[in-house]
Amino acid sequence: MFKSVVLPVALLGVAAAAGADEGQWQPHQLPQLKSELKRIGITIPAERLADLSAHPMSAIVATPGCSASFVSPDGLVVTNHHCGYGAIQRNSTPEHNYIANGFLAKTRAEELPGGPNTMIYVTEKVENVTDRVLKGLAHNLSGRARHEQVEARIKALIAECESDKAFRCSVPAFNRGGAYYRIKQLLIRDVRLVYAPANSVGDFGGDVDNFEFPRHAGDFSFLRAYVGRDGRPADPSPDNVPYKSKSFLVVSAEGLKAGDAILLAGYPGRTSRYKLPAEIRFARDVDYPAKVASITADLCVIAAATMGNPDYTVRYASVSKSLHNVLKKTRGLLDGFARKDIAAIKDAQDAEFRAWYKHHVHENNYRGPKNLLADLDAAIAADMATTREETAWMEATHSDLLKSARTLYRLALEHQKPDAQRAAGYQDRDVAFIKARLTRLEQSFAPSVDQARWQAALIRYGKIDPKVRPHGLDAVLPAQNALAPLYKGTELGDTAKRLAWIGRDADAFRKSNDPFIELAVRMHDAGMALEERRKEVDGNLERIVPQYMDAVIAWKKSQGKPVYPDANGTLRVTYGTVAPYSPRDGILKGPFTTVEGILEKQTGKAPFDAPQALLQAIRAKRYGRFKDPVLGTVPVDFLSSADTTGGNSGSAVMNKRGELVGLNFDSTYESITKDWYFDPVITRAIHVDIRYMLWVMKEVDHADNVLREMTIKYPKS
Repeated sequence: MFKSVVLPVALLGVAAAAGADEGQWQPHQLPQLKSELKRIGITIPAERLADLSAHPMSAIVATPGCSASFVSPDGLVVTNHHCGYGAIQRNSTPEHNYIANGFLAKTRAEELPGGPNTMIYVTEKVENVTDRVLKGLAHNLSGRARHEQVEARIKALIAECESDKAFRCSVPAFNRGGAYYRIKQLLIRDVRLVYAPANSVGDFGGDVDNFEFPRHAGDFSFLRAYVGRDGRPADPSPDNVPYKSKSFLVVSAEGLKAGDAILLAGYPGRTSRYKLPAEIRFARDVDYPAKVASITADLCVIAAATMGNPDYTVRYASVSKSLHNVLKKTRGLLDGFARKDIAAIKDAQDAEFRAWYKHHVHENNYRGPKNLLADLDAAIAADMATTREETAWMEATHSDLLKSARTLYRLALEHQKPDAQRAAGYQDRDVAFIKARLTRLEQSFAPSVDQARWQAALIRYGKIDPKVRPHGLDAVLPAQNALAPLYKGTELGDTAKRLAWIGRDADAFRKSNDPFIELAVRMHDAGMALEERRKEVDGNLERIVPQYMDAVIAWKKSQGKPVYPDANGTLRVTYGTVAPYSPRDGILKGPFTTVEGILEKQTGKAPFDAPQALLQAIRAKRYGRFKDPVLGTVPVDFLSSADTTGGNSGSAVMNKRGELVGLNFDSTYESITKDWYFDPVITRAIHVDIRYMLWVMKEVDHADNVLREMTIKYPKS
């Protein structure tokens, strides 16, 4: 059993000691939540949920940026439609548009390659390595020196873990640098597209319905993991065989009702529930408004630059979809901050803590650093200032081709050093991932679109206060109206020529007359200076914030149960119940939507243009065994009180026995601020009901081969 990670209560802000269904728990914490799990009706033993080698946790996997789960003994994986979108897009052409029409492989030979960026991560082991990362660090180190020492120790821990090249390891920070865990994951890199419904099913409602409820999206797709004949991960090959997972989830078509318990397991991305009031105000007043303005402008440029060109529209479909999602979420955060003054709530807590600290700092039972609070405020101020510089840098360098050139040059420079001394992201272990990103570019890039996006971004950059622009950057940037010669003269737009730069030495870059390579070389010093400033800031934060956490722990004792750490992309389990909510007075939403709602929303035009076969099945009421006995029809989506965030897309939603009953894919608009503050009254996650998935597969797409492969428990007739 792993040692519990207990975070200071006050750092959870208004969430305090994690009440209601709040919490993104590390699996090893679950045995300490037995009473909570029993309270809502979970019957699967907590000890089994803590065991990564046992069902159901051994069936829970990750894909880049999303979550997924095995649903057959032959490597069949289910996740969201938008999580499989890259593989769908990669295989689509104007002639064979699988985005619009969907895709179904009737045999394994017909399954399509997911592409170099489609991978599956299977978590094998999690171990606490905090002492090995932090023990013995000198107290007088500069921020940069401390950060680099921590980074060196982390790289050594990763190298030790990756002695077997079948595994990908990481050492993420918890408690904002107070604890570290080493995560060992099997990395499967031959992943193929098995089945995806049409986009008008998977994304019914599009951006209009994004983060909204009622919702009627069939956000699901199926992939398959392949390995070599020896059972180990291998490069894509026709000789590979389906991966045999330790376990897979049984699918339950019995359904749920309001009040039923659910478990949700996946890989949530990032939350910020421990931020201080100043950090909240920076996000609310500076960072998020700038992000909204930038993304809004970028989307307009993409739309104009791709208009009338079907090939470009397909190429930028995934890019636009991702940007729209981020934009709506960021707007939702701003609206949420306007609705509830989270910063003011935390102001009161922060003032109370500071008063206590000043009074108790020298008492025998708690001896804290005398200048902690002043140092903390200074470190946070430096972080915010550096973040503004980084935002300006991103605007100034808003070109996929420029990013590729800079990556290639940095790779050449880092490879002059011994592997252990290279920057994280540029070691030998990273080359395959860099190659995959550079290859993937050919599916999401067009020179004229990239040029238009960069030119517009440079105009936005020109309006940024020079005081917050990165030092030395202005002198090396091209003029806003001088980009055409760069695109005309470069060969980096060609995938083969772009990849050919991998492995070339730094001198070859410095001698190159390719305009993008030349620009990458000129920009390098300014980029490195900004990176060094970030190291200094991060090193100071990593030293000071954990001390602050220790002080808060001394201020307020545990509330009798473990407190979860912020989400950081690692495996977590949440729980809750199927539940409606009231976003405002007089309105009650949920917890279920049904297929009749699709007919009500249907207009025949995107984004409300469901396939005719689906509409006909609804009108004919061909519901079969997927008809809910209470609703009298097929449920589509449902709400729960589970605690989720970005990265939880595709997470398995399980019933009290650990059987798959749905997939997480979104949150309600009112819930978006849960990344900062969990309000149990209005926080709801949105899931696609497994019965709708199975119904679409059976009645609309006739995916009988996929249905037969899964183990499905049907309701008793």
